[in-house]
Amino acid sequence: MNLRVLREVDLIPEKTEVARLSGYDLHIAPRANLIQSNEKSVYGVLTRATHQELDRLYIKHAHGVLGELYLPEAVLVETFDGRFQAAMTYICWTMTPRPPENDYVQRILTAAQDLKLPSWYLDRIADFLKSEPA
Repeated sequence: MNLRVLREVDLIPEKTEVARLSGYDLHIAPRANLIQSNEKSVYGVLTRATHQELDRLYIKHAHGVLGELYLPEAVLVETFDGRFQAAMTYICWTMTPRPPENDYVQRILTAAQDLKLPSWYLDRIADFLKSEPA
């Protein structure tokens, strides 16, 4: 999750923590989304948010600005120190697949680098960058 996006919707968490979610893979087509996968895992940021803050993030921004409707899904995540914790993720079940824009993917990649996520996961995000014509 991009902490800059959270600030854009005036969601400034007191505390954040990186966590891993097994059983899902990252898919960007055209927006970031999760798809179920028995072989993969994804990373994100744990934080606390009010219903009003979630409304600004997922209704006003994701749906209103980006055009995608993300719905809550209860999950169990693992923190870097090995604790398991109940959490909520948001998944768009109705996204029409389209190629992502490189600048959008790059913002996700930069946020993941800032969070110091594992190199294999950074490579996974970079896989969504389109090759520029020669």
